[in-house]
Amino acid sequence: MYAVIMAGGVGSRFWPVSTRNHPKQFIDILGTGKSLIRQTYERFLKLVPAENIYVVTNKDYFDLVKKHIPELADAQILGEPSAKNTAPCVAYATHRIVKENSNANIIVAPSDHLILDEQEFLRIVKEGLDYTAQNDSLLCIGIKPHRPDTGYGYIQFKEEEAAPSIHPVKTFTEKPDLALAQTFLDSGDFLWNAGIFIWNAQSIISAFQKLLPEMDVLFADLEPMMGTDKEAEALVNAYQLCTNISIDYGILEKAENVTVYPGDFGWSDLGTWASLYDVYPKDAENNAVNGKRVQLYDSNSNMVCVPDDKLVVLNGIQDLIVVDSAKALLISRKDREQDVKQIVTDTKLKYGEKYS
Repeated sequence: MYAVIMAGGVGSRFWPVSTRNHPKQFIDILGTGKSLIRQTYERFLKLVPAENIYVVTNKDYFDLVKKHIPELADAQILGEPSAKNTAPCVAYATHRIVKENSNANIIVAPSDHLILDEQEFLRIVKEGLDYTAQNDSLLCIGIKPHRPDTGYGYIQFKEEEAAPSIHPVKTFTEKPDLALAQTFLDSGDFLWNAGIFIWNAQSIISAFQKLLPEMDVLFADLEPMMGTDKEAEALVNAYQLCTNISIDYGILEKAENVTVYPGDFGWSDLGTWASLYDVYPKDAENNAVNGKRVQLYDSNSNMVCVPDDKLVVLNGIQDLIVVDSAKALLISRKDREQDVKQIVTDTKLKYGEKYS
C-alpha cells in the first residue's frame, strides 16, 4: 500500500491567513495544534507504512513539508517545478512509485481536507485498496450529500454493485447551480466528488497511456532519472511540455473502468471560510471563533479567525467573515465568500505579491 498526498495548492480562498508563501495545508486552521498536512500524514500512517507515503508539492514548499513532516526522507517529497493541475501530479508520483514497486496499490488524496470519523474513513480506504489490488478499476471515494451544495463536483453511480458498496460510475458533473444540485440530492444516486482516489499503479498507468499518452511518455522517460542528480532539470523540461489538466477531466471522466465507494465520514474539503464555519465549534449565538481575545456583543453567525494576541470586538454584527493576519484584514459577508479568490487576484495586481 502506498499513499500520495497532494500538497501543492495555494489555498487562495483562505486568504489572508493562507498565502502563496504559507498556504493553508501548512496552517493549523482548525485550532487542533497540528497543521492540515500533518493531520493527513498521521491519518495515512495508521494504514500505510511510513516509507510508502509520498508528498507531491511545489518545489518552493519542500522545506515547509520537511518542517511539518520531518519523518519523510527527501526522496519522499516530490517537488513540482510548476503548477500544472492534478494529472501531472498523479503521473509524476505514480512513475516514481512504479520505479520502486510496479505492483503498488495507491491512494491519492489532498493534504487539506477535514475528516472527522477517521476510523470509518480508514475502513473504506482499506476496502478500496483490497478491491483495486484485485480489479482493474479507478476507484473514487464519493461523499453522501447532506445538502444541495453548488461548490462541489458530483458523481452519479449506477445501482448495480461491482463489489459490496462499490458501484460503477455513470456520470461526472462539475459544480451545478442550486436547482440542479437539489435534483441531484433528491435522486439519491449522486455523490460529492471528494477528490480522493484509489487504484493499482498498472491501472492508472494504462489509463494515462490510453487517454493522456503524451503525458505518460514524459514521465515514463523520466523514470531512470528519478532519485538522481539529473531529476530536477529533467522534471522542469517535462513540466514545460505537460498539459495543464485535472485527473478528473483528463482521465476519470473518459475512462470506462471508473467506480465509486459512497462514504459518510464527516468530510469537508475546507475550501472556503464558510466551509470552515460549517464544521467549526460554535458558541450559543452560532459564532465560530478562532482567537483567544474576541469579545462579541449582540453578534451572531460569524466566522472569526484572528491572532491569539489581538483583541477583536464585534458589536451588532451578523453573518460575517472576519479574518486578520499580520499583513491584511478581511471582512466579508458569508454569502460573498466566493469573491475572495478574485479579491486575491485584484490585490496581487495592485500591490504585487506583498499581501498575497
